Amino acid sequence: MANKHTLEELNSCSREELITLVLMMQGQLDALNSNIEKLIEQVRISNSYRFGKHTETLSSIEGQYSFFDEAEMACDESAPEPDSEDVIPSRRGKKKKGQRNLDLKDFAEEIIPPYSVPKEQLDAFYGEGNWRRMPDESYKRLRHEPESWTVEVHTVEVYVGTDGDHQDEFIRGDRPKDLLRNSIVTPSLLASILNVKYVNSSALHRIEQEFERNGVNISRQTMSNWIVKSSNKYFAPFVERMKQELLKLHVTQSDETPTQVIKDSDHPNSRCYMWVHRSGELYHDKPIVIYEYQKGRDHQIPLAFYKDYKGVLVTDSLQQYHLVDKKLPNVTNANCWAHARRDFADALKAADKDNPKVLKQSVAYQALQRIAEFYSADTELKGLSSEERLQKRLQVIKPLVEEFFTWVKQQVADCAVPPQSKTGRGLQFCLNQEKYLKVFLTDGDVPIDNSASERAIRTFCLGKKNWMFHNTARGAGASAMVYSISETAKLNNLRPYYYFKYILTELPKLCDEQGNIDPTDLDYLMPWSESLPDECRKPRH
Repeated sequence: MANKHTLEELNSCSREELITLVLMMQGQLDALNSNIEKLIEQVRISNSYRFGKHTETLSSIEGQYSFFDEAEMACDESAPEPDSEDVIPSRRGKKKKGQRNLDLKDFAEEIIPPYSVPKEQLDAFYGEGNWRRMPDESYKRLRHEPESWTVEVHTVEVYVGTDGDHQDEFIRGDRPKDLLRNSIVTPSLLASILNVKYVNSSALHRIEQEFERNGVNISRQTMSNWIVKSSNKYFAPFVERMKQELLKLHVTQSDETPTQVIKDSDHPNSRCYMWVHRSGELYHDKPIVIYEYQKGRDHQIPLAFYKDYKGVLVTDSLQQYHLVDKKLPNVTNANCWAHARRDFADALKAADKDNPKVLKQSVAYQALQRIAEFYSADTELKGLSSEERLQKRLQVIKPLVEEFFTWVKQQVADCAVPPQSKTGRGLQFCLNQEKYLKVFLTDGDVPIDNSASERAIRTFCLGKKNWMFHNTARGAGASAMVYSISETAKLNNLRPYYYFKYILTELPKLCDEQGNIDPTDLDYLMPWSESLPDECRKPRH
């Protein structure tokens, strides 16, 4: 700031000196106004993320904030008038006949004894012999028993020789291998713990409390030991086999999220990371998700994971992934259009909602509108084959994308918005990432964004809000393996509890004398295997 001047000093200034002072003050005022506008924008964005939906789609933002006149937005004069039945539906509704029986057909049934009417009561009411039996009425109710405990008592026959060559030698009946040596845990018990913690995102201390309420005392430390031991012994080769299949796919996707691991952190506020690698969203036959715990976020981490990979890696715009693209000649990095529109979405969320006409003319709105056009066009192509999808993208979407980048460059050249505003940053982001944002136009298997990876890692993000942090790297690594299996199971339409119970029953059988498992023996257990028991699969209606 300039020094303060007294009235006498100002009176003694020449005309040129006064002009210079005024120009200096004007520059300072412009900078102050710019900072105030940036601060207001940041506050509005912060409130939006705190109280609103985390979305970048134009339609969701418009609906969330009611930026525009609904009479204008929703108007469609060609739409037919609704029928009276649609406006005021009947109380009974239009439920499909027999739908309840269809919904319940895959569950075990227990026949309840019929609710009969005594003959004496019938004769008393109708008169003796003045009645006949009609077809019975039948209805169904669904019973649920959440906690059922059974103690398995195993008996092993033992024999000893009393004479001959094998006198005093023992023979015992063949017993199944224990899941964990000398442990009370069974596949069903551990599957239940894994399902509650990793699928339903509950903490071990809550499981411990629920067990106690049912008269079962299993400490969280014991459960944690079971998880870590089983992960190292059984799940490590299992996930390695899944990884081998993942890296055979032509398109993969990756993302990462911070987590705290107390004994693997350099200082209390340091961040470790849970990485997720998954099959391309457009592959439906064999969806795969691999979680990977790492202490850092360096480019060496994805570089090591994808060192032998040949294909397209879809990610956000982190420089780490661009380095993978540069260092691995067989890997092409594609960027995410959902990230490209994020700054524009934030700019709209921070805008003054009292002037919708000006808002609709803003650069941020126009950018989102343009991006929404080729998002909408690409959504219609999801049912096509890879070749058909690429052909349609080249015909319909590529011209829209090229026009978008031409428009972005023009906005930057015209200085349409301040470079440091959210809109300005969004424009510059698109220019910097143009090469990577266009990759989806070269391959029909590449999705338009990386949202599938964000969905794959969402369960972990929900879980860490409940348990806050891991204690050791070993525990975080075990969690990564369990998440890999549970998330892949869900994508393959399996029921995680029954799937965990099944593979925990089978995996001990595959251990050699040293306790090791050959990953090549695991194919029949993979989440996409057609030989899995029906119990593991979600019912299909």
